[in-house]
Amino acid sequence: MAFSMRFFLPLTRFSLPVIAISLALGSCCFAQTPVKAKSPVGQSPITPPPPPKPPALVDPAGPAISLQTSEALFDIAAALNACGYDNGLENSDPIRQHVRDQINQATQQSADARDARDRICFYIDQHRLADSAHDLAQYVSLALYLTPPPDLAPSVDEADMPPDSTQVADIVPLLQKFVQAAQLHVIWVENHPTYDAEVAQLHDPLTKMIVDTNIYLKMPASAYDGRRFLVVLEPMLSPAETNARVYGADYVVVVSPSNGQIPMQQVRHTYLHYEIEPLLYQRAGAIDRMLPFLKVVRDAPLDFIYRSDIVSLVIESMIRAVEARTMSTGITIHQIPANTERVDLERIYREHNADVQKDTAIREQSVGRSMSEGYVLSQYFYDQLVAFEHTPVSLQESIGEMVYGMPVDQELHRAREVHFVEEGSQDVLRRTPIQPRGLDLAELNLSKGDAKTATGLSETALKEHTADPARANFILARASLMTGNIDDAESAFKETVRLSSDPRMLAWSHIYLGRILDVEDKRDDAMLEYKAALTVRDGQPDTKQAAEKGLKNPFALPKREVTEDQDDPPSKNPPPANTQHPQ
Repeated sequence: MAFSMRFFLPLTRFSLPVIAISLALGSCCFAQTPVKAKSPVGQSPITPPPPPKPPALVDPAGPAISLQTSEALFDIAAALNACGYDNGLENSDPIRQHVRDQINQATQQSADARDARDRICFYIDQHRLADSAHDLAQYVSLALYLTPPPDLAPSVDEADMPPDSTQVADIVPLLQKFVQAAQLHVIWVENHPTYDAEVAQLHDPLTKMIVDTNIYLKMPASAYDGRRFLVVLEPMLSPAETNARVYGADYVVVVSPSNGQIPMQQVRHTYLHYEIEPLLYQRAGAIDRMLPFLKVVRDAPLDFIYRSDIVSLVIESMIRAVEARTMSTGITIHQIPANTERVDLERIYREHNADVQKDTAIREQSVGRSMSEGYVLSQYFYDQLVAFEHTPVSLQESIGEMVYGMPVDQELHRAREVHFVEEGSQDVLRRTPIQPRGLDLAELNLSKGDAKTATGLSETALKEHTADPARANFILARASLMTGNIDDAESAFKETVRLSSDPRMLAWSHIYLGRILDVEDKRDDAMLEYKAALTVRDGQPDTKQAAEKGLKNPFALPKREVTEDQDDPPSKNPPPANTQHPQ
């Protein structure tokens, strides 16, 4: 099964010196009165370039996680099908053949439709790539950035388009004519109920995957932080070809159902990136001491990004370890009944242990395969996850210990003993850096611990009225926490309450205010903030839990974690702040 995953995400990394209160309060979500941006002496204030338009598929006001369809993608897929794209047709749901029949009928009845089809087919044939997966991927990339019909126009400037999509961007005028001549919008409307039915059928399995994954990680779904995870359903594509994209903070997976199912394992792989990447990018400074691993994997069958960027290698190694720990092995481990007779106990123990050994062997085989493909830290994280599973601590809280506590010399020795295979798996991530702008860039800098740059960008956006003031102030509040400016943070959260209409923003602003007031020994005022958070009715379990916990007991700062870093002594480089929701 082909799996193309492409990233349009800056790879710049930062070390993250922060104070203890930032670690405790986190920097979940939102903000208030502007904190004055400070530029380096002698330099002009930080001015971001104009913010880009978001990809057409992404609704900035939409939910963080969604399952949806796209008419622009349907139009691209319909054109490909009309021009000989038959991949996976025998395994596709009946709607694909039904739409193909409708398109054939439309072209038979209209000379204009036939002419438009022939012109677009000639173009597709002239731009065909030898690798069918990459051939399809370039059109999927383009479709994600086309506005809905009737415009079907790129939603961003060409410089901001995914690089592979620009190779076929000239198809857009031909597509517009084909859509109009073949009346594809009418076909889309007629078949949309079937699309909706498939979305409804897959809603529960996708939800279960999300919930089960977060239960294992012991984390709620990612906080409101401007990032989104979208699964886009398109039955006109082959069920065997999954395409994943990361554009800035937006994770998009394009899949085709077959018999009511989608390749959930590959969707989950992307979701693990969505959840785990921010946690490890926060610790990029500490990961720098693992740079010698890049020398070890230079001859491994890895994409260039994994042989050149240590953070990417660490992220993929951890994800593969999680997948090995949570995969279905097909082994049923028989439990030992509480009322087992003594005479049967030894036999049942033997059967139970045999099941465990078989299950473990399959998981370790998966880890070994990842190691042999070049993801040489998979075994280390696999072993760490075994211990993690027996504690109540979330991955968000324990990942720092995994990173800071890694015995690099020991793991380097293990990595040097690995015999690499000649060819790795096909789901290799492809990353092409495109620099985000404005508040997107501010969010990214904040997630990596660069509070100063995030503050400057947010202040400029407020001054020039180029972005959502509530979101800008939220970033300022989080940056203030990270740098220890508690008064500024408190003022910023109050401003967020005044400006925002987003329930999650409001709820977490009240929670943060309550925690700050608890630290200032203003318990009565803190209680009012926690109650206000519950009144907002965000509806998310982590919000309710945090507010109720604040009502039950005053918030207290935890003891500051002491870690070692090669570049800075512990006193100058405390652990990075948590930029997701506090637990």
